[in-house]
Amino acid sequence: MSIRPFRDIKRRKTKIISLGNVKVGGENPISVQSMTNTLTTDVKGTIKQINEIQNEGADLVRVSCPDEASSKALKEIVRNVDVPIIADIHFHYKRAIEAAESGASCLRINPGNIGDKKKIKEVIAAAKDYNCSIRVGVNAGSLEKDILEKFKEPCPEALVESAIRNIKILEDEDFFNLKVSVKSSDVFLTIQAYRQLSKAIDYPLHLGITEAGSYVSGSIKSSIGIGTLLLEGIGDTIRISLSDDPVQEVKIGNEILKSLNLRNRGVKIISCPSCARQGFEVIETVKLLEEKLSHIKTPITLSVIGCVVNGPGEAAFTDVGITGGRNGNNMLYLSGMQKEKVLTKDMINRVVSEVEKKVSEIENN
Repeated sequence: MSIRPFRDIKRRKTKIISLGNVKVGGENPISVQSMTNTLTTDVKGTIKQINEIQNEGADLVRVSCPDEASSKALKEIVRNVDVPIIADIHFHYKRAIEAAESGASCLRINPGNIGDKKKIKEVIAAAKDYNCSIRVGVNAGSLEKDILEKFKEPCPEALVESAIRNIKILEDEDFFNLKVSVKSSDVFLTIQAYRQLSKAIDYPLHLGITEAGSYVSGSIKSSIGIGTLLLEGIGDTIRISLSDDPVQEVKIGNEILKSLNLRNRGVKIISCPSCARQGFEVIETVKLLEEKLSHIKTPITLSVIGCVVNGPGEAAFTDVGITGGRNGNNMLYLSGMQKEKVLTKDMINRVVSEVEKKVSEIENN
């Protein structure tokens, strides 16, 4: 059961590249990624965090390689995880080569920051030898000096010029296995930069509002910026940059895609904000259900509404629904139809059981 999208998003056509077993671009699903914040040299800690990020639903994980020990530690990390790893490289070309040799599926670099052409050629040769893609990552906070002098300040035109310059460096060496980002902490600047870039190139685009902030403010900024672009069909992979646990980044990223009907994964809960009419504690119920149903990966919808004002209407379009009633007698809905009354004390366990049964039916059909 699901509500038919009012509007289908027509995605911009882009080239398709591969990051390990994940394809990015074209009509492939928009991928969600995050980045570890452990010391990469802490191999066990980094592997543990990568697994946590993946379990939350990340398709790709980025790992910083600021020094030789980190890029070489990547080899053991890659061997012990089953999600493609993107190596985050900024200046030193040898780190990029070491990361490719260590099994990274993608290198996040700015070719212009690497240095002379000989060094860039060595990085590209390593990427080709090890079937490694490259993300040209342009940030408003680290634009080239001459571009800043030309435009006086970071602006959409400056980010796009930097991106095209760096793309050309790769293309001149016959390297086309790439994706691009033009990120800023400013929502409006970011949106305009991606709009302009999407008209100039057909490489897949990685979306993000960089340094977005804390969990609440960063999630809101990212939802507005990334959501606006996705609605316009722009974007092939996303990352929510939060000053928080990377797992939360993945959770928000997946929720953005689910809200736009661009991705269906796990339980989609439709719930009311609660009021004096509620027949049970809606807020606590939703929190408990999110926790108890977090293991489910199959797409399924669940409505949790505290009273009969909107409850039956919402339940008509969800796989499982619960609506608050008088004296702790709540109505259970299955596939949009009334099933039976359930007491509040039994409600959580019953809803979890019905969702799991529905998931089993879906998976076995």
